[in-house]
Amino acid sequence: MTSAYRNLPGVDALAEAALARLDGDAPARDVVVQLARAELAAARSLIGAGAAAPALPALAEAVVARARAATRPALLPLINATGVIIQTNLGRAPLSQAALQAMREVGQGYSNLEYDLAAGARGSRYDHLAGLLCRLTGAEAALAVNNNAAAIVLALSALAAGREVIVSRGQAVEIGGGFRIPDVLRQSGAALVEVGTTNRTYAHDYAAAIGERSALLLRVHTSNFRLVGFVHEAALADLAELARARGVPLLDDLGSGTLLPTAPYGLAPEPTVQESVAAGADLVTFSGDKLLGGPQAGLIVGRAALVGQLRKHPLARALRVDKTTLAGLEATLLAYARGRAAEEIPVWRMIAASPAALRARAERVAAAVGAEVVACASAVGGGSLPGATLPSFAVAPPGPPDALAQRLRQGRPPVVGRIAEGRLLLDMRSVLEDQEQDLIAALRAAGSATLPG
Repeated sequence: MTSAYRNLPGVDALAEAALARLDGDAPARDVVVQLARAELAAARSLIGAGAAAPALPALAEAVVARARAATRPALLPLINATGVIIQTNLGRAPLSQAALQAMREVGQGYSNLEYDLAAGARGSRYDHLAGLLCRLTGAEAALAVNNNAAAIVLALSALAAGREVIVSRGQAVEIGGGFRIPDVLRQSGAALVEVGTTNRTYAHDYAAAIGERSALLLRVHTSNFRLVGFVHEAALADLAELARARGVPLLDDLGSGTLLPTAPYGLAPEPTVQESVAAGADLVTFSGDKLLGGPQAGLIVGRAALVGQLRKHPLARALRVDKTTLAGLEATLLAYARGRAAEEIPVWRMIAASPAALRARAERVAAAVGAEVVACASAVGGGSLPGATLPSFAVAPPGPPDALAQRLRQGRPPVVGRIAEGRLLLDMRSVLEDQEQDLIAALRAAGSATLPG
């Protein structure tokens, strides 16, 4: 066994042998040395288990494989064939071409991020979106931060630290990723006051809880779950009237949030941001990368005095968004301002796609790879419209579904579908129009079907 260990090359010798095999994309020598050490450690473990010492060429090739893996991007574009439009694990909303172009143009050089071109003096990054958001929502002022969770934390920290926030017991929920409203309240320094019951809460429950230490009334929209049956929720307009009468601001957390009505697309009505503002909410928070269809952000709109307090809070700087995010958000919001959101923003194009158009796309792909077309149901996803589905069509390639799904995930680009009733389904609603040929190539490469002819 001792001689087997002695047959292993030294670290430097192995690193040099690997570098000789690597091309111009090789990592720096010190990285290759680290990888050589890791490979030698693995070889020693094999020898300890009774295996022979690997030869230098084999070890060098193993280091080369490690080096190539180390220099490949870990974050990859892929084809979302799950049928879930806003798939959180797959990056949520795909961006519009206008948003991508704006982010590229602003990101590749300098910009007027915090510079007032007219005055020739320092400006504020918050001003680029404020006017546009106010025009679209009817609010007095607006602010963008890192995500909607950040928006809630900022609002609670700035307005309710050391005081009480009143929320319905049925809305003291976990909204994803372990993000729990009670935990957020405690982290912000605010005290939670739950009112009502899990299934029924009235405006008079909030009224009875208001006292000298009350800082906010909080409504959390159930955007990612539904309570059904014997339930009652206080209307936002009633809470707004109570808030005005008692001098306590009302914060409405919409979660996903939307600027377009959902009912015209065959979905359950989802409250729009404009409706929340019109109903009298003093602050409204919502996401930028869900139904809005833009980059990740948390958007806050509402009364100017309250938004001003949030802008001045120290957390605002820690939670602020960068220039590329602002550029992408502005381009996305401009599509709404032009009345072109349903045509230009991918999320809404997918929601609006007709079953007939999806069937035609599925038939094109299926004909190219010898697969079947089956009817299925798509979901909006992203904590939006729970339980709501849209009729769709999927490509169902033959073969063992688990093995086929694994091969497709390992391809370039990776393809992620879903398995239902013992078959792999590739739902065309969430496959971008310009990805059809890539999907066909991926299926062929995976050897998933008996090709026609």
